[in-house]
Amino acid sequence: MDRQTRLDRRGLLLAGGALALTPGAGLAAGAQRSPVVTTTNGRVRGARADGVHVFKGLRYGADTGGARRFMPPVKPQPWTDVQEALAYGAASPQSGRGEDGETLSEDCLFLNVWTPATADRKHGLADGGQRPVMVYIHGGAYNTGSGGSPLYDGTALARRGDVVVVTVNHRLNAFGYLYLARLFDDPGVADSGNVGQLDLVLALQWVRDNIAAFGGDPGRVMLFGQSGGGAKVATLMAMPAAGGLFHRAATMSGQQVTAAGPFNATHRAQAFLDKLGIKDLAALRALPAEAFLAGLKAIDPVAGSGGVYMGPVLDERSLSRHPFFPDAAPQSLNVPMMCGNTHDETRGFVGFDRKMLDLTWDEVISRLPGQFNARIDIDPATVVAAYRRLYPHYSPSDVYFAASTAGRSWKAAIIQAEERARAGAPAYVYQVDWRSPRDGGVWGAPHTIDIALVFGTLTAKGSLADASPESVAMSNQMSDAFIAFARTGNPNGPTVPTWEPYTLPRRQTMVFNTPSALADDPRGAERELFNKVPFTQFGT
Repeated sequence: MDRQTRLDRRGLLLAGGALALTPGAGLAAGAQRSPVVTTTNGRVRGARADGVHVFKGLRYGADTGGARRFMPPVKPQPWTDVQEALAYGAASPQSGRGEDGETLSEDCLFLNVWTPATADRKHGLADGGQRPVMVYIHGGAYNTGSGGSPLYDGTALARRGDVVVVTVNHRLNAFGYLYLARLFDDPGVADSGNVGQLDLVLALQWVRDNIAAFGGDPGRVMLFGQSGGGAKVATLMAMPAAGGLFHRAATMSGQQVTAAGPFNATHRAQAFLDKLGIKDLAALRALPAEAFLAGLKAIDPVAGSGGVYMGPVLDERSLSRHPFFPDAAPQSLNVPMMCGNTHDETRGFVGFDRKMLDLTWDEVISRLPGQFNARIDIDPATVVAAYRRLYPHYSPSDVYFAASTAGRSWKAAIIQAEERARAGAPAYVYQVDWRSPRDGGVWGAPHTIDIALVFGTLTAKGSLADASPESVAMSNQMSDAFIAFARTGNPNGPTVPTWEPYTLPRRQTMVFNTPSALADDPRGAERELFNKVPFTQFGT
């Protein structure tokens, strides 16, 4: 099936309903049907396997295409028949292919539920278990991805922790974050810069209203997300519409200190329109999804290079302050937070190209500015000299990855943690030092390594772990910490050392490794080096 067919195909999608499949379709070998669950939108039925009931492709919002492009999401029309929830729903249109076999469509407001609830004829899955609910928001910046990745399969996590796991699809890239309010005097685009975030708010409202029917506790909802998913979580922490819809938050290698300002977002929207050669809003709404995506290839007018950035906007409607500037958003100070990163984030950004392991000192100096990309405006030769003093045993490539990690993404994680500490609502901070077994460990602890460790999807496609006893032990530690945090707002438990919140000036950080240990201000000298210059959130 070609990409355009996948983008336009709607045959599997009922208007206003969940995924409709023929009886028995989509059941994996050995799986059994789950009981029928009644949601606020209608009745649904999933499948049970490995002790967990799985409901895929549950519709939480109406089709966002056609006349509703750029508009806030709305609830779907209710349905009357029992809908089979056996296959993932469509993902937002995006550059690239998406997951294998995945449908791409503007009709993409679907979520997935894994629950270990005990079924009976009288109550279905509403067994009164009041289990913590772990809602995962996928990464891919604000541009790509879906909740249907094998890495995010919630079976192992739900079973290990007796928790309910939810993953979510929502509008991405220009479908979710194209800010048109200053270009068109039309109320239908007033919220266009943040509709992707508003989709997530609607999904959380669905969880609040329905998760008890799946054995979950709507008063103990934890949001967690990696990379772009973590940034979305941080942004939701500053959105009044999301207030009260979640009760713990965890960002994994993904931060959002500031949102895009309205003028930069307008410049980007204009560049997007110019790339398409469109000036009329009606024509923009009518453009097929594939053609619409071509606007993302515009040169970003703010960064001066690369494709045009799309992300949340300070639009003074759904977002009226930055998430962590000038301080941590007050509305979420009562929400316990975890904030994590990996020791070698940028080793995961080079496509595991072994040539990057043999850089020269001159190449490091010439390449570092591209990694900093205006986040940190500092002389790269000064940075390299400092790292050579700090770590005389580091190779040029070691310095490159360490410095680019510290300047590119770690700095924002520090800001989040420090602002929480200053407000008296500290976060539990972690750093993954455990080295991926890939290629004998040469990639260290790269970006995304913590996903499979938390979900327990160690052998899934995209995992940087494996089925070895070392991987299993590391996964058990991280899974248990996240489960404990979802349950109580505190990640402490028997499989990790005592974990103290992050306070100043100690900066307590759980360093996940074998063994794990709590450390004060790990990599403190690197932190101080980059404190010489201000940090700018990319895209803002």
